[in-house]
Amino acid sequence: MSTPANFGDQRPAIDPNDAVMLLIDHQSGLFQTVGDMPMPELRARAGVLAKIAALSKLPVITTASVPQGPNGPLIPEIHQNAPHAQYVARKGEINAWDNPDFVAAVKATGRKTLIIAGTITSVCMAFPSVSAVAEGYKVFAVIDASGTYSKMAQEITLARVVQAGVVPMDTAAVAAELQKTWNREDAQEWAEIYTKIFPAYQLLIESYAKAQDVVKNNETLDSMR
Repeated sequence: MSTPANFGDQRPAIDPNDAVMLLIDHQSGLFQTVGDMPMPELRARAGVLAKIAALSKLPVITTASVPQGPNGPLIPEIHQNAPHAQYVARKGEINAWDNPDFVAAVKATGRKTLIIAGTITSVCMAFPSVSAVAEGYKVFAVIDASGTYSKMAQEITLARVVQAGVVPMDTAAVAAELQKTWNREDAQEWAEIYTKIFPAYQLLIESYAKAQDVVKNNETLDSMR
């Protein structure tokens, strides 16, 4: 398997000390056009990416496409989950990378690894991803936190961005790559992250907790005999 051109000889992995989270056009109006995945799942993953960035202490930059029009405002949970996020207003540019203020905000972080999610996938995520690769950035596109109007549009976009050197990922993989280990003080917060990405993980937590209770009860009974 060949390495994307913008990674050189480096392993295509996310370095949390070099990464920036870019959440682009996750807007209430645009969400109504999504057809490649259930909209509530997309919304949950977009929000959880902001939480992942906050836990990992990554800079977060957001922007919206004409939020005063039918595309609607950004969903509020992004800035709620990442209060440190910087919002950059655009002047009508469809490609966020065409906005000088947005690019300046990215450059001001001094980081060269971008984690990008955007709605619509084929435009709001793809355009800045391809543009950033062309300027030498390492780009990871979070596909299941980027919605578009059809599964065909998603597949075509994936082919395009991969050929440009973008690495596609899903939200759980981003979380795991930034978390790195369960041997950390905030492990419980990371466990909660996964319950938001795939709610069935909550069942694992509950079954484990119940099993631990049974073990403790049995130990207590044994000690009383």
